[in-house]
Amino acid sequence: MASIGFDNERYLKTQSEHIMERISQFGKLYLEFGGKLFDDYHASRVLPGFHPDSKITMLKQLKDQTEIVIAINADDIEKNKVRGDIGITYDMDLLRLVDAFTANGLYVGSVVLTRFAGQPSAVSYEKKLKALGMHVYRHYPIQDYPSNIALIVSDEGFGRNDYIETSRPLVVVTAPGPGSGKMATCLSQLYHEQKRGTQAGYAKFETFPIWNLPLHHPVNLAYEAATADLSDVNMIDPFHLEAYGETVVNYNRDVEVFPVLRAIFEKIYGECPYKSPTDMGVNMAGNCIVNDEACRDAARQEIIRRYYDALCEKRKGNAGDGPVQKISLLMEKAGIGVANRPVVAAANIRASQTGGPAAAMRMEDGTIITGKTSSLLGASSALILNALKYLAGIEDNVNLISPTVIEPIMELKVRYLGNHNPLLHIDEILIALALAALENDAAKAAYAQLPRLAGLEVHSSVILSQVDVGVFKKLGVNLTCEPTYQSKKLYHT
Repeated sequence: MASIGFDNERYLKTQSEHIMERISQFGKLYLEFGGKLFDDYHASRVLPGFHPDSKITMLKQLKDQTEIVIAINADDIEKNKVRGDIGITYDMDLLRLVDAFTANGLYVGSVVLTRFAGQPSAVSYEKKLKALGMHVYRHYPIQDYPSNIALIVSDEGFGRNDYIETSRPLVVVTAPGPGSGKMATCLSQLYHEQKRGTQAGYAKFETFPIWNLPLHHPVNLAYEAATADLSDVNMIDPFHLEAYGETVVNYNRDVEVFPVLRAIFEKIYGECPYKSPTDMGVNMAGNCIVNDEACRDAARQEIIRRYYDALCEKRKGNAGDGPVQKISLLMEKAGIGVANRPVVAAANIRASQTGGPAAAMRMEDGTIITGKTSSLLGASSALILNALKYLAGIEDNVNLISPTVIEPIMELKVRYLGNHNPLLHIDEILIALALAALENDAAKAAYAQLPRLAGLEVHSSVILSQVDVGVFKKLGVNLTCEPTYQSKKLYHT
C-alpha cells in the first residue's frame, strides 16, 4: 500500500486559520482561488493523503463567512472554449460549478463576464444566467492592461467595470479555467471598495508550486509537468529573497506581474501590503507534508504519467513537440525515465507476445497483472477482470462471466446499435459482472474488490477509447497509454 505523505486534517485546520488571519488583517478579503476546487486529483496523486475534495471541505468550514464569485472570459464563451479534463465548454462548466457549490452549502453570489465587449454569445449567455436567477456583472477590456497603470486605476479603467455587490467578509473568486480574469476581478473590486470607503484586501490561493519546498523538489517539478502546455516555469522569488533573505519558490507569471501588481496596490492604497508575490499566497500545503520521500516517489510517477499524456496529445494532433520536450527535461532533472514505471514494460512485452493490444496493472503488493485482447474481451476489460480475480483470490482460469452472456451483448452492439467493434468496453463488462454477481459467488467476490483498484497504476499498449479512459478515471486508476492507435483509421472515438 502506498505510504501516506500528507496530513489532510492538519491541512484543513492550518489552511482555514491562515485565511481567517488574512480576513482579520484586511476586514474583507478577495481570495483568488486557482486550481481545481473540486476533485483535485493532481494534488492527491503527488501528495499521498491529500483528499481530492480538501479545498471545498476547507471552504465549507468557513461557509457562513464565504461568498463565491465566478469569473468567465466573454471571449471564451464566444469561442466555445472546452475544458480539456472533462470535455465540456466553459459556459456549461460554470453552471456545473454553481450546482456543485450550492450542493455543498456554499453561497454563489454572482457571475462576472470579464473582457466583455458585446460578444453575441456572451450577451445570450448573460440573458440565460439572469433567467436562471443569477446576478451577472460586466467587466470590460482595458487598453494596454496590465502595463498602463494610470489608465487601469482610473474611472476609465477599473472604474468602468460594474461593481460586484458582495455581502460577506470572504469573497472567493474562481473560474472554470485559466485566463478567466480572476486576478483582474479582484483588483477591480479593490478599486471600487476603496472608492466606497471600504477596507478590503487581496490574497491568492494556489496549491502549486509549493513555496517552501526546494525549486527542484519532485512535487514542484510535477507541477511544471502538469502545466507544460502553459509554459509555466518554477523559479526562485527574487522579491522575497531581497525583502527577507529567504529562498522560496513561485512561478514565472506571478513573479513577472508582481511589479505591476505592486504599482496597482500603491495606486489604490497608497502603499503595497506585500513585499513579494509569495507574500500574497495563503498556501499551507508544504507544512502538512509528513513523509517527504513518499511525496517525492508519488511526484516522480506523476511526471512520467504527464510525459505519456503529452505523447498521446501529440499523437492525436492536439499538441506539438513543446510539452513532450519540456517534460523530458523535467524527467532528467528528477533522475527518472519510463523504466521507473514498471507497468510500461509489462504491457508492451505482453503486446509483443500476443501480437495485439495489451494492458498491465501494478497491484499494491507490487505484483503485475496483465490483460490481452481476445475474441470476447478487449485488453482493458480482460485486465480489470484479471485484477479483480487476483484481489479476490480467485484462480485465473475461472470465468467470472459466462461467454453465453458476453456473446449476445456483442451481437447487440454490432447488429442493433451500429458499433463496428463488438468487444465490450470496461463499463459494459462491469455491468455484466454486476449481473453475474447476483448468482455467481466468484463474480460477487470479484465485484466487491472494485474499490481496491483506486490508486493503482495501469499502462495500455495503445491509446484507449474515451469510454475506457473515463471508466479508469472514475475507478481512481492512474492510466497511461503508448502514443499509438490500435488501427490506422483517421477517426477514433
